Amino acid sequence: MVSEGDEAPAFTAPLANGDVETFELSEALEDGPVVLAFFPGAFTSVCSHEMNTFQDRLAAMEDTGATLYGVSVDSPFTLNEFRDKLGLEFDLISDANHDVIELYDIITSFDQFGIEELAQRAVFVIDESGTVSYAWVGDNAGVEPDYDEVEEAAAAAAN
Repeated sequence: MVSEGDEAPAFTAPLANGDVETFELSEALEDGPVVLAFFPGAFTSVCSHEMNTFQDRLAAMEDTGATLYGVSVDSPFTLNEFRDKLGLEFDLISDANHDVIELYDIITSFDQFGIEELAQRAVFVIDESGTVSYAWVGDNAGVEPDYDEVEEAAAAAAN
């Protein structure tokens, strides 16, 4: 698993921003720290609550100078619909090929439902140099991150 102090694995993936574009971590870091909030699946109750909470705190997150992205294995088309339905003003990254969750070593499965290779609920804050300055990975998909902690980590990464 990627830990604090590690160089963040670089990746390119589809970006759901109302349209479908290409996201490159290295390019995003040129604008400041990046917060990657991984979630198991769009349109599920806990994931919807988590993304709504990040939306509610988006202004404070942006004030830190960091850019927030949600990340899941859903297709970019599903993520655009999810983004629209929730009214999210931040972009979502599609890891439909499961490359990013493999790079970050945060793969989980919901065996009871026969669903394999989803993202664990996790948050990584990456500073402009590409170093992971904060890493949180949930052991239980029902547990959300400490939003205050994430915000503080984003602010620290911007300094």
